[in-house]
This record gives sequence, C-alpha cells and structure tokens, in this order.
Amino acid sequence: QLIDSGGGLVQAGDSLRLSCQYSRPLFGIYRMGWFRQAPGKEREFVVSIGPSGSTTYYADSVKGRFTISRDNSKNTVYLQMNSLKPEDTAIYYCAAANVGTSEFKVERITNWGQGTQVTVSS
Repeated sequence: QLIDSGGGLVQAGDSLRLSCQYSRPLFGIYRMGWFRQAPGKEREFVVSIGPSGSTTYYADSVKGRFTISRDNSKNTVYLQMNSLKPEDTAIYYCAAANVGTSEFKVERITNWGQGTQVTVSS
C-alpha cells in the first residue's frame, strides 16, 4: 500500500529525491513521512507532513537539508534530500498513520513502505 522509491548510491554533497506512492485514498488524510534505519541501529524518525501539506516536522539532523512535500492528486509524498552526508546512509521507510505530529513515532505507525536504500560515500 506504500511503495518507496528513489534511493541510490551518491557521494557526499549530492542530492536524491525519494518518493512514496500510496494506493489507498484514505492515506490522503493521514500524516505521512519517513523513518530511517542504519545497520546496527534502531529505526529513527526523519520527517513528517500533515494531510494538507501545511505542517511539517523535521529531525534536527536533517533540518535545512531535507524537504518533504506531498501531492494528494498523485497519491505521492516526496522527500528531497540535499547536501547528503555519509551519516545519512540508511534504509529509508515511508510511513503513514492517522496521528498528530507529536505521535508520529515508530510504535504508532500503522503502514510501512518496503524501504529504499540510501548510501552516501565520503
């Protein structure tokens, strides 16, 4: 129901754009976003966006470099990642849940994408 795409292997300083396409129209009223998981680490929050796209929330580690947006007419959410760093290397998972900003946590996510690998070399 959530399909991640757009990952790849890039060099530090490069950009990538991830996409998350959802098949259920209901997700149009859900908060959506991304989490990431690096090898040996727990899955962590990256960014979220409200149903209308007017509210966004970013992890401190990506503020000013990543931008999330959504186009509900295309059932797609986008994550533009600029100035990538090696520490951004992880599997990125699209997520959706009918919760508020502060509740958009791993344990509250009801729908996950399959994940897409982002690798940033130094």
